[in-house]
Amino acid sequence: MTIFSVRKFLAAVVVAACLPLAPHMASAAPAANLPDFTDLVDKVGPAVVNIRTTTRVSNGVSRGGLPPGMDDGDMSEFFRRFFGIPLPQSPQSPGSPHGGDNGGSGGGSSGGNGGSQDAPDSNDSEQNSGVGSGFILSADGYVMTNAHVVDDADTIYVTLTDKREFKAKLIGVDDRTDVAVVKINASNLPTITIGDSNKVRVGEWVVAIGSPFGLENTVTAGIVSAKGRDTGDYLPFIQTDVAVNPGNSGGPLINMQGEVIGINSQIYSRTGGFMGISFAIPIDEAMRVADQLKSSGKVVRGRIAVAIGEVTKDVSDSLGLPKAQGALVSSVEPGGPADKAGVQPGDIILKFNGHSVDTATDLPRMVGDTKPGTKATITIWRKGQTRELPVTIAEMQPDKVAKADQKQPKAPKQRATNALGIAVSDIPADQQKELKIHNGVQIDAVDGPAVRVGLQKGDIVLRVGDTDITSAKQFDDVTAHLDPQKMVALLVRRGENTQFVPIRPRSAQK
Repeated sequence: MTIFSVRKFLAAVVVAACLPLAPHMASAAPAANLPDFTDLVDKVGPAVVNIRTTTRVSNGVSRGGLPPGMDDGDMSEFFRRFFGIPLPQSPQSPGSPHGGDNGGSGGGSSGGNGGSQDAPDSNDSEQNSGVGSGFILSADGYVMTNAHVVDDADTIYVTLTDKREFKAKLIGVDDRTDVAVVKINASNLPTITIGDSNKVRVGEWVVAIGSPFGLENTVTAGIVSAKGRDTGDYLPFIQTDVAVNPGNSGGPLINMQGEVIGINSQIYSRTGGFMGISFAIPIDEAMRVADQLKSSGKVVRGRIAVAIGEVTKDVSDSLGLPKAQGALVSSVEPGGPADKAGVQPGDIILKFNGHSVDTATDLPRMVGDTKPGTKATITIWRKGQTRELPVTIAEMQPDKVAKADQKQPKAPKQRATNALGIAVSDIPADQQKELKIHNGVQIDAVDGPAVRVGLQKGDIVLRVGDTDITSAKQFDDVTAHLDPQKMVALLVRRGENTQFVPIRPRSAQK
């Protein structure tokens, strides 16, 4: 049905092409010239490599180096539908771990600058586990790619555009940024020119070169559609509409000057294939990681030991912030750098060392790029005022898993009839000490406004607006004078996390 529809469309185009042009159409202004990428590809292409990974199994059949989630049937159908040809043999076909008869490449090159290593033990076989792309950083064989391309690989193979294949050594992996560096035993290799991702402009033409679906040296082009795209990951991405598919991961994103400005890393997709949006790691960030991986095999980052969240417009409005910006501190690790500096849950970090923290994801990157032991200054917003706190950066450790509060909430003592729909009770001194808090009241019951904003029995209210809450009586007095026309922010602790909850008081009840 699809083929028939396409044929009808093509026939209509042919008929339309044979019709004489209207006078006004014949004199239409010529279209703007589209860019020519041929010279750029000739220049950069030799420095782009194909990467495939294998795992060692005692018994099993290779899957032919297909991308994760695809089998031979999927790929055969892909070639049949879009190219009208059978699935080609590839260097990683079953029974040919170092190259089949694809183009007469044999088992890779021998002599010269290197080639494939000896075959694995005959009692074992190599199971292809993934395929991706990469690019050569230096003439002596350092190659950059994505961490997820080489994760869990027993062996990494790098294939150059001249069909030479090398077994690569893993230098280092950084999962947080999804950057990895591998090394092949070669010299005088073509290299790629590193650009400046800070100079990238939305709307400029860019090119990706890689191995989508294992198809080596594939070139696609498009434009930068957004910068600094926050997807919840450690880094802000360069967003493009360049066609990127499984197998493109780790390949370069190149500007019109032939410089790499990013590493193609992710796609937005509901099907597993390209849907018009792809994401690249900015090359400036990637190179900082690569330099550390090359020198020490790992990345050292700073930390101040806080958990943070976004500052919403409702929170900023209710706290008097000029705009929604910064990182909201939800918890502070006891004894950590931020704790020693005086940072408290509910503070909003606006600046780090004088640099504005526009979104919550900015802070981990700024702190992470700071060398442990460095003294820095953080600017916070607390109770309508800014404060500057000196802090000494520590080295990042594995994330700790917060333990949920094991205390059972008390039975409600009263109905939640106040303006916020919250009934509270005092917290005993021994429980405050255990929770490491100095004030607050515990929610015993909720209704109306409190239910709508998601407050629950057992939550602890630490602050109403800029007023610290020290008792249930004080809480009732404060809420009795709230303006129902204005939002108010409650500083609420749940488990080990603290956050502001904007809530609109209801009108006084009879």
